[in-house]
Amino acid sequence: MKHLLEHSAEILILIFLFITFLMSFLDKITDWNGNILFLKDYFSKSWLRRIIPLILVKVVIFEAITTILCALGIYEIIAAKTTTLALMASIFSCIILLVFLLGQRIAKDYDGARNIAIYFIIAVFAVYLFQ
Repeated sequence: MKHLLEHSAEILILIFLFITFLMSFLDKITDWNGNILFLKDYFSKSWLRRIIPLILVKVVIFEAITTILCALGIYEIIAAKTTTLALMASIFSCIILLVFLLGQRIAKDYDGARNIAIYFIIAVFAVYLFQ
């Protein structure tokens, strides 16, 4: 129990990232066509419009990997008392958030980009904690 209390911030951040990417992953999987249509409209004035399905496949795979790493990272902290997978989960979280940020900047959605920064701060803090 003492170990859990000593690492409660790390575990809570990983749970936050787990929920964030799990819900994003599930949304994309359960409403694939809706997401394709939305993103084609969202990027209608950019060169990305033509490759949205390819990008979405890669994003879904990366979100799945990130979600799994978050879950394994939580388990690793509790069971093995190490943080290697948690660090990887945090780094993957930062990478996918940077991809989202890039997309929003390309789409000129500056409010959306600002919102991603909030998630990014949490993910970068997790990287800091696990280093």
